[in-house]
Amino acid sequence: MKTAILSVGTELLFGQITNTNTVYLSNKLNMLGYDVMYHYTVGDNPERVFDMINLAFEDCDLVLTTGGLGPTQDDLTKEVACEVMGDELVLDDDAMEELVSYFKNLGREMTENNKKQAILPSRAKVFYNDAGTAPGFALEKDGKYIICMPGPPREMTRMFEKSVMPFLESMSDDVIYYRMIRAFGIGESQLETELMDLIDDQTDPTLATYAKEGECSLRIASKKKSRHEAKEAVDRMLETVIERIGDYIYSCDDEELVEVVCQKLMKKGLTLSSAESCTGGMFAAAVTDIPGISRVFQRGLVTYSNEAKMDELGVRAETLDEFGAVSEETAVEMAEGLKRVSGSDICISVTGIAGPDGGSREKPVGLVYIGFIYGDKKLCKKVLMRDVNRKWNRHYTLLSMLDMINKNI
Repeated sequence: MKTAILSVGTELLFGQITNTNTVYLSNKLNMLGYDVMYHYTVGDNPERVFDMINLAFEDCDLVLTTGGLGPTQDDLTKEVACEVMGDELVLDDDAMEELVSYFKNLGREMTENNKKQAILPSRAKVFYNDAGTAPGFALEKDGKYIICMPGPPREMTRMFEKSVMPFLESMSDDVIYYRMIRAFGIGESQLETELMDLIDDQTDPTLATYAKEGECSLRIASKKKSRHEAKEAVDRMLETVIERIGDYIYSCDDEELVEVVCQKLMKKGLTLSSAESCTGGMFAAAVTDIPGISRVFQRGLVTYSNEAKMDELGVRAETLDEFGAVSEETAVEMAEGLKRVSGSDICISVTGIAGPDGGSREKPVGLVYIGFIYGDKKLCKKVLMRDVNRKWNRHYTLLSMLDMINKNI
């Protein structure tokens, strides 16, 4: 079904708020098999909202809106949608009860304008809001549907997952099953090249590649009459994909690389410590975002200066003088020193040039060395990134550190 997403809110046009709703909805709708054809953004103006909804319906059968359902005078999406769909607004007793209960639980008096949120289109399928006050709804006319949801991302995502997604799934006779494959160390163009014949000949399952900062994703999706049939089709295709690019795949379930690594460490009971220079603690911060990691992560040291490398890790002054802070020799001594200090099963170190300054012809911006010790393994990996910017270089370095652990334990 051709679909459009309409974001309502003048603050979006002013750039005061990042529109994360559209990204979220596009991803979810595509996974459900709905073809997102257009993104629209319009301010809190009823005439323009009216025009945008009608414009979207010229080429689409489904329009999803976010925003403009609140209690204030400029919240007019509901009223406009009702007009477009030829319906009338009536008081919804259940919605009113939800509102009264919400404010009572907060211990606050409900102002008169809040009652507006309980007035909804008479034919609407109502989606009650358990994360806020504004209900959403779905409304149909002549085979075309509009679904209106609140603008705050926390409310919208909760409503979509709890109510809107099951509603959309019920509108389709077919079942869609998909897997998201995550890969590191291969670019999107190379990924597509490796799978080109599968992509060119695809009917069902379908394959789609996506680029993310420093990594790639591949969606394999199938639409069948039953979930069992769709899953079988996806699993057969996945086997072929793994044969082609298995060395780069780190997850077949849309997990982040840091999740995969941390779960593997916890499952195996392997302790971990890190010593960081150019990443300045990013590795330790990423790892400690994972619940339960305290069972295995022992310490994270930021040894940014040469003095810190010597004092905290015992890196020799001679090594720094002869080879420099950014070198294989220094990275290895950092890992060795960390092993002495922590006694962790796995010790990983990093030193590099994040930029934008500090590079030279011999050692350009984007050059990184990663030291690694685990059991009898003592490795050092050289990574030379293209000079994008400091933030990207540090992020890619973090992924490279995680990838080194993932492939060597």
